[in-house]
Amino acid sequence: MAQGVEKERKTTLVDLTGRRFGKLTVVTLAPERNPKNGNTRWLCQCDCGNQVIVDGQNLKHGTTRSCGCLRREVSRQKMLTNPKLAGSRSIKNFFNEEGIQYSHLHKSKKNKTGVIGVSFDKSNNLYVARLMFHHEYVLNRAVETFEEAVELRKQAEQRYLHSRKRSVKSTENLTSLSK
Repeated sequence: MAQGVEKERKTTLVDLTGRRFGKLTVVTLAPERNPKNGNTRWLCQCDCGNQVIVDGQNLKHGTTRSCGCLRREVSRQKMLTNPKLAGSRSIKNFFNEEGIQYSHLHKSKKNKTGVIGVSFDKSNNLYVARLMFHHEYVLNRAVETFEEAVELRKQAEQRYLHSRKRSVKSTENLTSLSK
């Protein structure tokens, strides 16, 4: 083969529609390929009800097996069986009185995006916006852009945390007036 001439790669698309991979069932072919590697992507329905677009290679190799709910289930079980938490046997230590996870209120040193509740999922090349309120995810959505994820997080904070902040401020005002 002449130098600089690439061999044309012929690939055959294997239809994954209807197949199950972990908790995911493939619904249809996604309209765009993965921009990083050119792989085919698939729209999948998770057993929990969420839909997610997944790289075909990640499905076939078992890298992606759910929309993220499996990771939460496994993390919850690990927290409950962690010997350091054996005395409390409760995940309540990780939540405030309103059921908001402390990690969703304060930026940790592991945060790479700089925005609380916004992370980047390398396996799907998507940004994920999350917020837990009263021990339930009220926001857990994967989107294409960082800006969109930040906006979703801000909207969720306005909806779920705004009244909490107002009540804290009014309590602070009352205590300062009483002094």
